[in-house]
Amino acid sequence: MTHKAKVIAIYSLKGGVGKTTLAVNLAAEAALRRGRKTLLWDLDPQSAASFLLRHEPEKKAKARSVFERDIEPGELIVPTQIKGLDLLPADISLRGLDSFFHALGKKKRLAKIVEAISGKYDRIFLDCPPGLTETSEQMMRAADIILVPVIPSPLSRRALDEVVAHLHAHHKGHAPLLPVFSMVDRRRNLHGTALSSDPDWPRVPMASAVEQMALHRAPVGLFAHRSPAGEAFHMLSGAIERKLAKMQG
Repeated sequence: MTHKAKVIAIYSLKGGVGKTTLAVNLAAEAALRRGRKTLLWDLDPQSAASFLLRHEPEKKAKARSVFERDIEPGELIVPTQIKGLDLLPADISLRGLDSFFHALGKKKRLAKIVEAISGKYDRIFLDCPPGLTETSEQMMRAADIILVPVIPSPLSRRALDEVVAHLHAHHKGHAPLLPVFSMVDRRRNLHGTALSSDPDWPRVPMASAVEQMALHRAPVGLFAHRSPAGEAFHMLSGAIERKLAKMQG
């Protein structure tokens, strides 16, 4: 039986909800604590995940060339400071990715590329740009699980509902969604109300350790794994693994 990585996409309709924070920390957890050979593919032209994993951009932007089939993914994949975790970095060339996908007309280009490299990994995490775009459409066809960070607020919940409605309307048999409360501040009444409405959702706190990621250029698991945020990422990683195991079983 051919080995195939499981693909976990971290995606939100809204920006600023902790998407990249989740992607970097969950990829690190998969490699550090669970011994999975892992790839983080940064699909966001802001390249925040690439920055946090200490990737220094090259002078020539090449990230989109993978989709144009001018460069094999392996030529751009680099190791990170974390054993077992590789990075396929983003750069500014991805700003035109949506128009490229639209002109290409091939709905599974991302899925095909993921399939081609999946034999080398156990887990592939996709850090997706926000918005309902051609890139997100490609992601929805490639993912085994779609992780959606939700700030405990009505607007963020509304964005999740829009994603759910879109998947039901346009992606029959889509990958299961795993909503995650992100940037949780229990001191806020609004957050408390949202948490009580969906008590079973995983949650990640608003924490200084998360803010320090940009200073350390590292996931929380490398410098504060026993902090509340570190424990939250570890627990969420376990929830993902259990969901994947249940899907296989």
